[in-house]
Amino acid sequence: MTENTDVTDVIVVGGGYAGVMAANRLTRRDDVKVTLVNPRPEFVNRVRLHQLVSGSGDAVVDFREVLGERVRLVVGSVERIDTAGRKVTLTGGGAVAYDYLVYAVGSGSADPRVPGAAEFAYPIAGLEEARRLRPVLDAAPAATVTVVGAGPTGIETAAELAETGRAVTLVCGDVLGPYLHPRGRRSVAARLAGLGVTVLAGPEAKVTAVTRDAVRLGDGRELPSSVTVWTAGFGVPDLAVRSGLTTDALGRLVTDETLTSVDEGRIVAAGDSAAPSGLPLRMSCQAAIPLGARAADTVLSRIAGDRPAPLNEMFSGQCISLGRGAGIFQFAHRHDVAVGFHVGGRPGARLKEMVCRSVIKQLAGEAQKPGAYRLHRVPGGAKRRKLLQDQGTPAPAGAEIAQ
Repeated sequence: MTENTDVTDVIVVGGGYAGVMAANRLTRRDDVKVTLVNPRPEFVNRVRLHQLVSGSGDAVVDFREVLGERVRLVVGSVERIDTAGRKVTLTGGGAVAYDYLVYAVGSGSADPRVPGAAEFAYPIAGLEEARRLRPVLDAAPAATVTVVGAGPTGIETAAELAETGRAVTLVCGDVLGPYLHPRGRRSVAARLAGLGVTVLAGPEAKVTAVTRDAVRLGDGRELPSSVTVWTAGFGVPDLAVRSGLTTDALGRLVTDETLTSVDEGRIVAAGDSAAPSGLPLRMSCQAAIPLGARAADTVLSRIAGDRPAPLNEMFSGQCISLGRGAGIFQFAHRHDVAVGFHVGGRPGARLKEMVCRSVIKQLAGEAQKPGAYRLHRVPGGAKRRKLLQDQGTPAPAGAEIAQ
């Protein structure tokens, strides 16, 4: 808690899409002091990590491009949140006090439970993981590559690597692009086939073991694999669990519809690590940025003594790059269910690139003019309200704030 009662200290834990948006937006008030705690001194544009791996682009952006001048950056990792003392302890020692805290620790690779995967496969959900894989691929340009996981990251990685001339197998585990409408899925499959990617889908295409030079499937097949890339699933840091806060089964902080922790009214969550009303949104920058804006608005409302507005999230679809020359923009209902319309090929690639650039522009725009972002206020439709009613969730009120 700050000694100067005229200033409110807000800590944002995590400098990803949600955290940066929240930190920038919080500077709307001159009497709010914002500190962003992040493990590294640069911003990671995760939607480009597959390009870093393939060598077709970079995924690192200087924080000065996306972070407001009034946001203080502390490079470090939070060991624990002390809710009683209103402070966070840092891994390297020291502590930072807060009046409010935005929990935006994001997500990373899930702990693979498949035998051998943790030892021999390469995850790429984070910057350090992608950087670890890049020299391995550079050192073996003719190596056979197996990509495990057929979500956007797996598809994009397989396409990027195949476009460089590598022999790539994409193991889906079930269906190619689970989010996609069947029409969009056929379009993606055709593009991957054109790039020479071998796609293995269906119940038999589940990985049961990974060795140094092979991947074993559920039907007994063993695929030669010089390099195995693991993109199946995401996990979240266990900071909330270590701090004694209520989480869902995956470890996301459980909040009400204002994104306020159900345990502590001075903690607000945003991004992949938030589970509002136990109904978390799809892990994506598309969800994280508006969640960051909503989290900041909740904190600012509480500081002003106003009632925070509830979550009102809208989705437009999913975009996937398929190498540098093609892509797909899969349109969806506002409640995040794919529809039959998509844009593919080169126009799809242009849309994907436009989206990737707009992510940085949105963050930079909020840094330059806090409060400018408004997409989190676009109505998301009645679907979420219906789900809340069905599970008997009360109207959002938020946890009581300890004085």
